[in-house]
Amino acid sequence: MSSQPLIAPLDYWKEDATTKRFHPARSGGDEMTVTDISASSAGWRYSGLRVLRLTADTTHEFSTGNTEVAILPLSGSLTVEIESHSFHLEGRAGVFTAVTDFAYVPIDADIRITTKGPSEVALCTAEATRRIDPYRVDAQDVKVEVRGGGAGTRQINNFLSADAADADKLIAVEVLTPEGSWSSYPPHKHDETSETETELEEIYYFRIDGENGFGFFSCYTSDGEIDDTMKVSDGDVYLVPRGFHGPAAAAPGHHMYYLNVMAGPSPERIWRFCDDPRHAWVRDALERLPGDPRLPMTSA
Repeated sequence: MSSQPLIAPLDYWKEDATTKRFHPARSGGDEMTVTDISASSAGWRYSGLRVLRLTADTTHEFSTGNTEVAILPLSGSLTVEIESHSFHLEGRAGVFTAVTDFAYVPIDADIRITTKGPSEVALCTAEATRRIDPYRVDAQDVKVEVRGGGAGTRQINNFLSADAADADKLIAVEVLTPEGSWSSYPPHKHDETSETETELEEIYYFRIDGENGFGFFSCYTSDGEIDDTMKVSDGDVYLVPRGFHGPAAAAPGHHMYYLNVMAGPSPERIWRFCDDPRHAWVRDALERLPGDPRLPMTSA
């Protein structure tokens, strides 16, 4: 049974000439900052993502202010210092090689990140109000899930999913799609709050394996105001303010990775979504197919 939204669905998102949903790779503004998206620069209220490329023997300091942050190594190792805590993150060679450990840091904190070798790190952020003690999660403790079947089989690394580690607003997962396969399918949405849906802004940060690799991604609304189907390359970012999103398709010969960062206004930190009713049958159909034997692609 459907219900009326408890709040207006993302009514603060302003569609105008300055609004950008798609951010091409290396649009962060300087050599260190690969991607820099705050809630305010995105034109919404909660979700953000910074991706930093740090050289060897580098120290990077920042304050969290009113954002909680998940510090996720994309490549390389690093040390995170906050208050009386010092967390060593072993990291990984790259997103297609292993599941990684990560650190959570709360609002109103001063952070120092130190590298020994070259590193790339994702700072997944959400505007928050509840302060949680900082912590580290080992890669062995990250739940790895294989979902779907057939050409729709994908791997989800639930490092900060809603049912995993604690946070105030922030939800973040990694998805791996083998070359020639599909994920984020069937198309689904979470842009209003009801009995079956939780309003969440979402960021997709793509990595593509292999030289000149690419994939495709789609986002659309029932009213037609958003109707995007685009080629995505290594390092591209897409912001989902509202509407159905998916599928994401990995071109043959090129595995696809994306980091999803989500947050929203609900006092309950939960991921609830609705499939596009025209394609909802696909979910059960995929689950009945044998899984792709190439998955899981990575582990701790």
